[in-house]
Formats: sequence, structure tokens, C-alpha cells
Amino acid sequence: MNKIITVGREFGSGGREFARKLAELIGFPYYDREIIIEISKRTSLSEKYVQNIAEHKPIIPFPIHTGRTFFAIMPDYGQSVQAEQHNIIREVAANSDCVIVGRGADYILRELNPFRIFVYSDLESKIKRCRENQSKDYEQNEMTDKELAKRIEQINKSRADYYEFYTGQKWGDKANYDLCINTNFIAPEKLAEAVKNLIL
Repeated sequence: MNKIITVGREFGSGGREFARKLAELIGFPYYDREIIIEISKRTSLSEKYVQNIAEHKPIIPFPIHTGRTFFAIMPDYGQSVQAEQHNIIREVAANSDCVIVGRGADYILRELNPFRIFVYSDLESKIKRCRENQSKDYEQNEMTDKELAKRIEQINKSRADYYEFYTGQKWGDKANYDLCINTNFIAPEKLAEAVKNLIL
């Protein structure tokens, strides 16, 4: 059976950097945005649209004047995107050892007993890390610390809602992971080097 590592992470915690470095150190294929790209190819939907659907829980339909719902008269792309995402995650796990970031992969692959990691940090550390990477995000450059803190909290709430909707489990709850990593004081890349010995 292939060795599968799943990495859940709070926005701003450096979880993506940790996962990428860990995959590099242990020589495993790394999957994150690659999954969105593949879904886009399979569904002929734009990557931006796929990402929006694949990373948010469904919006509850509400009635319009005809007594029907918007979802009843529009194509249900959400279901097809989620189905493809599940298929791709299962395919990459079946093909080789791998590191998969987010997307509820720990739950989707639960019968394969993945090594489940969750990366977190306090708000101050998240803001600092976002500032260090701000050259990559023009909108973020223009934000005050208060605005950036609000954005971080909104993104993490969205991730929690998504995870809890599709898994029925609490996002970030230590009971759902094999290892929880605090990146407050140690760079994610350094932590990846330490975790490497647990994996191999």
C-alpha cells in the first residue's frame, strides 16, 4: 500500500510551504493546486471557477418567485467538481506515495490510513508570515493589519465550514490528526526536516 500524507493547514500558518518541503525531502509527489488544474481539464470549467467551488461548501438553495430554486434551473457544477476532486484524490493515492494538501483528503482517503498532519499558528504569526509573502498578493499589500487579520479569519472559517460540511468532523481538532504542528516560532521548512524522520 502506498504511503499517503495529508496536510490540513490554517491560512497564514505556512502549511503549504511545510507540505511542499516535506514532499521534496522524502521524494513524494506533491498535490495541491495540481488537483484544481486537473479538475478544470476534466470539466472544461475555468481554474478560478473550479477553485471557488472546490474550496467552499455549497450555498443552500433559496426559492425564487416561481417556487423553484436557482439550483433547479442552473447546471449543478458543484456536484461534478466535487466528484472529480474525490476521483482525482483517490487516483493519485492509488498511483504512488504522495503528499496531498487540504481538500478533505484525510477524510476521503480514511480507509487507506493516511498520515494526517495539521499545521497551525497564532494570528500574530499568520499576519507576519503574510507580510513576508505580500509581494505575491497586491491586494494584501494594501491591507492594514486589522484588515489582513479579518481576511485570514474569513479564509479559515471558510476552510472549517467546507471541511465540516463534507466530513462531519471538526477542522483542526487534534483528534482527527496524527500530528499537529505549531509554526509560531520555527520556519515550516525546518519543521519539515524534523517530520521527515517520522515519515521514513
